[in-house]
Amino acid sequence: RNMSSAGPEGRKKMRECEGLIDSLVYYIQGAIADHEPNDKATENCVCVLHNLSYQLEIELPESYAQSIYMQRRNISNNDKTPGCFGTRSRKVKEKQQDTPLPEEKSNPKGVESLWHSTLIRIYLSLIAKSTRNYTQEASLGALQNLTAGTGPMPFSVARTVVQKANGLPSIRAMLHVSHPAVKRTAVSLLRNLSRNTSLQNDIAREVLPDLVSVLPECVPGADVACETAASICYTLFNLTQSSSHNARLLLSAHGLPKVIAISMNDSNMFSKASRAASVLLYSLWSHTDLHSAYKK
Repeated sequence: RNMSSAGPEGRKKMRECEGLIDSLVYYIQGAIADHEPNDKATENCVCVLHNLSYQLEIELPESYAQSIYMQRRNISNNDKTPGCFGTRSRKVKEKQQDTPLPEEKSNPKGVESLWHSTLIRIYLSLIAKSTRNYTQEASLGALQNLTAGTGPMPFSVARTVVQKANGLPSIRAMLHVSHPAVKRTAVSLLRNLSRNTSLQNDIAREVLPDLVSVLPECVPGADVACETAASICYTLFNLTQSSSHNARLLLSAHGLPKVIAISMNDSNMFSKASRAASVLLYSLWSHTDLHSAYKK
């Protein structure tokens, strides 16, 4: 666990170590099967996998990524779409967001396991069943890492979490825990998921009222809480930017007074949350059909 946080070279060596990732996944699967999701070894295993998934998109070799994800795609010679671990281009993200990936390998080995649906479901199971804060945070953090990029893999993981594995109820429950780091990581994961336009309505229906409910009445004093408030505002921005219906959901959940209160705090210390709230307000005002409702 300590070595897995030693930086890019350490992560590279550990990802390449034959049998290591498979053993970690095997142990966690056994712990869940034996109804022991709270033991310390499971926490350590999940924390290692969390660290090994960090910056996975840019640290894996391009050739390796292409051999996994591009092998069954019919791409013309004139198509310059890069591999899924390559660019950060917005146009490419929009194009790849709707591109289906090839079917998963039934028996992933090594580094392939890090983004496989089997491990995604394991993380969601631990989020739901474990009561250890570090295990919950590491599971959420691993999913946050895997959904942080702009290629097909992060969007495929997001679709698995939201649509295939029905993970939103478990993530939503983490919004209401008392541990601030767990709550922050859950919000950061939802922020990543909400970038996927095809999932925004599902996410808004499941968790938008909960996001509003945990948004503070004013800018919080603690750094972690302030960062969480900013992430909530950016998540709500993603969900409402292109949807008047979702903006109305925010309105009916009594979110507007909270967003206004946060945006009006001009303290430099809290500018991150205030700025995020202001961006959200600006976006909400673009829905002209809601102006009369806003004024009321």
